Amino acid sequence: MRKTIKDNALVLFCLCVFFLSACVNGQLGKNNSNEYRNGMVVSANPIASQVGVDILKKGGNAIDAAVAVQFALAVVYPNAGNIGGGGFLVYRSALGESNTLDFRERASINASRNMYLDSAGNPITDKSLYGHLAAGVPGSVAGMVAAHDKYGKLDWADLLEPAYRLAKNGFPVTTRQAAELNGMKTLFSQFNPDGTALLKTDEWEEGDLLVQEELSRTLQEIMNKGNSGFYEGWVADSLVKEMKRGNGVVSLEDLKNYKAVWRKPITGSYKEYGVITMPPPSSGGIALLQLLKSVEGYPLKRWGFNTDSTVQLIVEAERRAYADRAAYLGDPDYFKVPQGQLTDPAYIKSRMSGFNWNAATPSIVIKEGQMMDEHEETTHFSIVDRDGNAVSLTTTLNGSYGSCVVVKGAGFLLNNEMDDFSVKPGSPNMYGLVGGEANAIAPGKRMLSSMTPTIIEKDGELFMVVGTPGGSTIITSVFQTILNVIEFEKNMQAAVAAKKFHHQWLPDEVYIEDGALDSVALIKLQSKGYKIVPRGQIGRVDAILRTKWGYYQGGADPRGDDEALGW
Repeated sequence: MRKTIKDNALVLFCLCVFFLSACVNGQLGKNNSNEYRNGMVVSANPIASQVGVDILKKGGNAIDAAVAVQFALAVVYPNAGNIGGGGFLVYRSALGESNTLDFRERASINASRNMYLDSAGNPITDKSLYGHLAAGVPGSVAGMVAAHDKYGKLDWADLLEPAYRLAKNGFPVTTRQAAELNGMKTLFSQFNPDGTALLKTDEWEEGDLLVQEELSRTLQEIMNKGNSGFYEGWVADSLVKEMKRGNGVVSLEDLKNYKAVWRKPITGSYKEYGVITMPPPSSGGIALLQLLKSVEGYPLKRWGFNTDSTVQLIVEAERRAYADRAAYLGDPDYFKVPQGQLTDPAYIKSRMSGFNWNAATPSIVIKEGQMMDEHEETTHFSIVDRDGNAVSLTTTLNGSYGSCVVVKGAGFLLNNEMDDFSVKPGSPNMYGLVGGEANAIAPGKRMLSSMTPTIIEKDGELFMVVGTPGGSTIITSVFQTILNVIEFEKNMQAAVAAKKFHHQWLPDEVYIEDGALDSVALIKLQSKGYKIVPRGQIGRVDAILRTKWGYYQGGADPRGDDEALGW
């Protein structure tokens, strides 16, 4: 009997030790291959995701991990990850505090309204897309410094160390990256006659090591000096020298004066869910709330995923939201955005009142409502830490590899964000988006963006962290992903992977991914006058869902090399 008691006590002791050890190592927090208890990072690159998880394991919070992931992506995902671009960050603390950070690029003080027009007043498309003149003043470094100063826990240098090592020692490129780098060879050669680490004499192949020695020196300077390591000193001098070589306009004064801006989040609701999203100069937050409110009163769950009724309703909502985007959204420091009216439920209901179930509404008859008075190469990552702090961050160079200009001696790519302005109000940009006076070029102004980093709450608790790249399709991809979870009860991975469709007012076409609509829905929509246009992939959503059991469930988009990791 005594022996049995001793044996049972030993077994109990061993079980306790195992339990405690497993908890420390996160093993019991993991519910299945894609759910974790202690934290999660979902990004466009497996290496960057691992960098973020390592920071969380060291005791860093979601902001610390975001800083580390942002700089890691600048190395391992150069077509969109960046220190030469900018973006937006939405933050929600474990206690429910929310904030948003605008580190969007700005036009140089030397920029002018008609800088991309010919003598006849017509846009010269390539001038705002490629080369030095296409670049705005970068905001990424200032944004990460501002985020860390306000919320970070770990030492700044520790957060940049992984990116520095990856640049200095190199990393193996994926099959997808090898193909992309090979495809960019002509443009890289054209705009970087002295060469760049992104150019290879022969073809890139999967597993080749991409070593970026110049970029590693820049990262080391930022690691040691923070903002002054980028916006002043030899890195800033190198950027301005590069500008002069290619007739760009960004100056030392532009760099010195750049500031990231904390802005009040846009908040709203969809049924019992709270929405925290990005205010202007992102157009995404306002448009997302408009879309959610436009469909809130309809039985989407009963109609089903991507049926003809569901698609028709969503397309008509998108048509109206994008018309308003063109007229009323821009940098709030330069243009009074009627935010309250645009998101007012009564206004949104009135916008949908002309909706006809029997026929498509021609975009030509849809104007903006009456007020009373990024090839799409952006990238997004979502992070939740052990305490429940959450970050949704979208960052961009605009086009794939931005302006295709690598700063000589500093090793980083410059953005081509100037194309996100209305180069000529009423003319479309590279994504076909039409803009108005609110988004016209002005010195020092931030260009309008579609980036839509978003955090969703349920019953006052964290529910979802979501965002995506995709140029003009960003807003609709985030919108549909949210509906996929809430209305169509998909898990996070299925919601992210689901085929999507997109409408943006002009051109008057409904773009669909292959397999997004079945033949029945397709025929019904076409019979009502909808012009359906097949296209390639839409969005690359990276998202996190907090399950009712308290696990973090990741959704990494299969359209890319994206990966969800946690512990």
